[in-house]
Amino acid sequence: MVLTALRDDALHTLRDGYALRLSLPWIRSLPVAGLVDPAVRVDGRPLPATVAIGDRRIDPDDLHAETSWWHLQDRLVLHLADAASAGIHEVSVSFGLEVPYLEGGTDGPLRLPFFFTRALDTETPTTGVSRDVGSPA
Repeated sequence: MVLTALRDDALHTLRDGYALRLSLPWIRSLPVAGLVDPAVRVDGRPLPATVAIGDRRIDPDDLHAETSWWHLQDRLVLHLADAASAGIHEVSVSFGLEVPYLEGGTDGPLRLPFFFTRALDTETPTTGVSRDVGSPA
């Protein structure tokens, strides 16, 4: 089980920004709708993120209607619109995960806060058996 969201191959450059591929830091698969308030910084600069599911880009505030699942072996892709550059970048990401099957009090399900930061190289090749949420099997 991977309990960090930022694995070595998490950051990639795209024509229109970066793709940040998050691993699920939880013990079971969760609905994508459970991702709450993702915030990303690259080299200290906050970058707005959308969630990429297949060829769709979804504003994080609209994830409540998403029916896809984030399986343990899969990566959830955050698209970061920016003038991306190859190389090593300091990446920080914070987000909440709502666990729908666990009570979090009178306000609803349990919401767990996560924060990860590390240097990532856009040139690190993707490894392992993971696939991106929403990509064809």
